[in-house]
Amino acid sequence: MTVSFDLKAKLLISAGIIALLAGVWHLLCILGGPSWFTFARAPQQIINSAEQGTMLAPVGTIIVASLMFACSIFAFSAVGIIAKVPLLKPALMTIATLCTLRALVALPMIVTTLDVWEMVASTVWLYVGLCFILGSIELIKSNQSA
Repeated sequence: MTVSFDLKAKLLISAGIIALLAGVWHLLCILGGPSWFTFARAPQQIINSAEQGTMLAPVGTIIVASLMFACSIFAFSAVGIIAKVPLLKPALMTIATLCTLRALVALPMIVTTLDVWEMVASTVWLYVGLCFILGSIELIKSNQSA
């Protein structure tokens, strides 16, 4: 049996997979310890928490990972891989906006510091944001024509 996905589905699936992997990466930082948080460019307060063994680093990281997993859930729901979730359209548009802003906010830092890690991360989140934007537009169009 061959499953064929349209462009909207491919965009949202790729964005969902990236968000899922980013969530897993964040959780792995908890297991990896302070050096992983440092490598991931976590805020200094989170790195200090990981070094001191306080709860800020793991709890904050779990919250961020959960948000990324939620992005995956909404993307996969829009495509029909999983059941429809409530507030799908507004969630997709909010995710699209936040991912795109995450990428664009880092532009001044990229220009001033030439941080390769930040360039890669911003490029990835810009791609994810554009996937959510284009996928959301297609979803809205297809629902209006139905």
